[in-house]
Amino acid sequence: MEAKLKRELGTVMLKPTGHTGGGYICEGQSYDTDSGRVFVKINHMSQAKLMFDGEMASLEAILKTDTVKVPKPVKVIELDTEGCVLVMEHLDMRGLTKYSKQLGEQLADLHFHNKRQLEKLNKEQQTVGKGAGQSEVAVVEKFGFNAATCYGFFPQLKIPEFFTDVEIVPALLHGDLWAGNVAECTEGPVIFDPSSYYGHSEYELGIAGMFGGFNSSFYSAYHDKIPKAPGFAKRNQLYQLFNYLNNWNHFGDGYRSSSISIMKNLLK
Repeated sequence: MEAKLKRELGTVMLKPTGHTGGGYICEGQSYDTDSGRVFVKINHMSQAKLMFDGEMASLEAILKTDTVKVPKPVKVIELDTEGCVLVMEHLDMRGLTKYSKQLGEQLADLHFHNKRQLEKLNKEQQTVGKGAGQSEVAVVEKFGFNAATCYGFFPQLKIPEFFTDVEIVPALLHGDLWAGNVAECTEGPVIFDPSSYYGHSEYELGIAGMFGGFNSSFYSAYHDKIPKAPGFAKRNQLYQLFNYLNNWNHFGDGYRSSSISIMKNLLK
């Protein structure tokens, strides 16, 4: 694998740093290269390229908003044996403690970004001399994403859900924002391991509230920018149910009781 990495990255030096990381389905290792330190995320399953292509597209989409820090992706590389790697910027990260409020603000900015672009586009189209098709503003008017993104190994279906009591403008989401996918470095908060798509901003808070790890300053800062819409509490449960059912399917019966409990609450 290291010989393939050297060729694909165009580096003579590829020295393991001793920094490792991983999760349920991937492992990772940091390396020093001729052009700096990188983190290499590794998976040996046949679905790895689909998964990493989606993660790279997610990171690139979030980066373009210039709202919240993510590792800069470098390249997806197929291994000579089965599997694939995703090479990205190495970040020295620690647990999120100091920058919870800032993360709440930046997450709201991420969710607002597409709406602001839509508003800017509409304003430009009403300006004399600026017709449709002439704008440089990039906007997304449909739910979904331009690449398949995965929950674990399962590609996510991009099916829009509309609620009659609330206006939903497609927002760019991290897609898997639980406490294990946030951290901080010296200059501020970091989010990573995204599975992005354009959807309802409230979905993000459904995942965030499932396992804890986000304090009151995070939520207060977020809702100062994006207030709770009518019916928020019920939709929050619904979005949590979606994720509990995913986890039940993906990881087993440990999520059964939580799933059933939420379903009973929603039926009351």
